[in-house]
Amino acid sequence: MRYLGLDVGDVRIGVALSDESATIASGLETLARVGPKKDLKAVAELVRTHEAGELVVGLPKRLDGSIGPQAEKVLEFMEGLKRHVRIPVVAWDERFTTAIAQQALIEGDVSRRNRKDHVDKVAAILILQNYLDYRKVADAEGRGPDS
Repeated sequence: MRYLGLDVGDVRIGVALSDESATIASGLETLARVGPKKDLKAVAELVRTHEAGELVVGLPKRLDGSIGPQAEKVLEFMEGLKRHVRIPVVAWDERFTTAIAQQALIEGDVSRRNRKDHVDKVAAILILQNYLDYRKVADAEGRGPDS
């Protein structure tokens, strides 16, 4: 089964896709936000095109674990997704992923101009890879991701 991972921002949505074995996350694309309905349709089309079986959405919690304004926007987007796709939509804690993605791009010597074009996709890769890694460990220990 393939998993689709999203880093949902106000301007762009980074997208990552797993391989069939759900072992490795790879960057797929970055969608420019154009409006709620079109954004939801674009993600639903990616789910169909890539035959994803689960959608993992990064939830930007605050450092203390609470839900702030940006996380509220993401939760609202997730509710819309649940009405547009017929697969599970899972929230995954994404604290620090954008900062880690920025650092990785800096270390990769990506120019400042090009970083903004790639940071959302890299963040989506990190979100999805963390989720896939967690699932592997949880499955090996006999507990699911909701345990």
